[in-house]
Amino acid sequence: MTNPILTTDSYKHSHFLQYPPETRTLSAYVEARPGGFSDQILFLGLQPFLLDVLGHTITRHDVEEAQEITRAHGLPFNRAGWDRIVGTHGGHLPLSITALPEGMIVPTGVPLLQVENTDPALPWLTTFVETALLRAIWYPTTVATVSWRCRAIIRAGLLTTSDDPEGQLPFKLHDFGARGVSSGESAALGGMAHLVNFMGTDTMEALLAARRYYSADMAGFSIPAAEHSTITAWGREREREAYANILRHFAGEGSMVAVVSDSYDLDAAVGHLWGEDLHDAVLAHKGTLVIRPDSGDPVETPLRVLNTLWEHFGGTTNGKGYRLLDPRLRVIQGDGMTPATIERLIARLIEEGFAVDNIAFGMGGGLLQQVNRDTLRFAMKANALRDDAGVWHDIAKDPATDPSKRSKAGRQAVVREDGTLRAVRLDDLGGRTNLLTEVWRDGRLLFHHDFEAVRQRSRLHESRIRLPA
Repeated sequence: MTNPILTTDSYKHSHFLQYPPETRTLSAYVEARPGGFSDQILFLGLQPFLLDVLGHTITRHDVEEAQEITRAHGLPFNRAGWDRIVGTHGGHLPLSITALPEGMIVPTGVPLLQVENTDPALPWLTTFVETALLRAIWYPTTVATVSWRCRAIIRAGLLTTSDDPEGQLPFKLHDFGARGVSSGESAALGGMAHLVNFMGTDTMEALLAARRYYSADMAGFSIPAAEHSTITAWGREREREAYANILRHFAGEGSMVAVVSDSYDLDAAVGHLWGEDLHDAVLAHKGTLVIRPDSGDPVETPLRVLNTLWEHFGGTTNGKGYRLLDPRLRVIQGDGMTPATIERLIARLIEEGFAVDNIAFGMGGGLLQQVNRDTLRFAMKANALRDDAGVWHDIAKDPATDPSKRSKAGRQAVVREDGTLRAVRLDDLGGRTNLLTEVWRDGRLLFHHDFEAVRQRSRLHESRIRLPA
């Protein structure tokens, strides 16, 4: 475990000397500011931070190590403050955190959580945790939001073309991102975030994260699948035998197996090997063969594969008038998928008269890695200060050079009005219910979210989602 006193930006160590001397309590909030990738976000990731970071007990050794490093680094060190945390608070950070329920769909510009110090001798502590807290929140929330947007796009396509849209949806987007992220922790947190929306994943660390942090039994599933090495190991002249071998080994009733088919010539593999040489073996297969193209244009290539399979194997027309391949055949497109390309591919499927049932989508780096803090414009800002007379004073920034970075003044509350979440000043709450509820105080988790509840919360208003034009 990293020393929690050092999981911050260097300059934070100098801030205890910079606040007004009368400061006793500092309040700060976290939000995704408007103007980012999405105007609504799926909030996730606070509970792992509380359990792993704030749940860490700071020791004398941590203080000694942090003092040595900080002073050698060229900064002052608040030895008295950290000694107080160890001696008076048993190593627990005296903080209170109120937050919205995880899994909630929240408009940008609405606070997700608010932090205050509970020891008036340590007001600097509120913003000291900004670095670790933001890092813990922005990443899983951003991945969950990208995945959620993909869910909305795919769901819209299924509602148009499928006889069973809700039954199809949970396994329509598969996470292939584990190898493309910066760390195992990213794979775990990002992969877990995706599983709020879907149940397909090859990121096994995500399963452990969902189990550890949100008490999930089994949050996601996968199927046997080929990779290029298991095909090319047979040599080009034995490509047919490589495919036949897979059919033999994964032929159980109701089974599924995905086979990458572009090791040499995708069109020849689909049209001649699968469509002719192995045609009868495919139809005798008791499960479902999922053909995976892994190169070429991410929209037109899978569509060409579908058309070729239709020519050789046929299918039926469903109740909505869309073509549905023989149930022993499906396609998965995992190369080049982003929310934009998924939307384009679905539009082309509809143009060609194919039900979205025929295809699943996979995302790797586009899901877990091609995001950053600015994707949703995350920020934590101080909004109020309580002085030694017990009076609260507003704090806010209002830069003339960028009004979009204007922050909220005064302690915040969140209410639901006309079905929409809105930020209001806590002083103006009146008789309305504040949806920011205390989840952490002085080293204790006050409320534990389980994974299924997080999933269900994210679905509450799904039928009302309208995608931007």
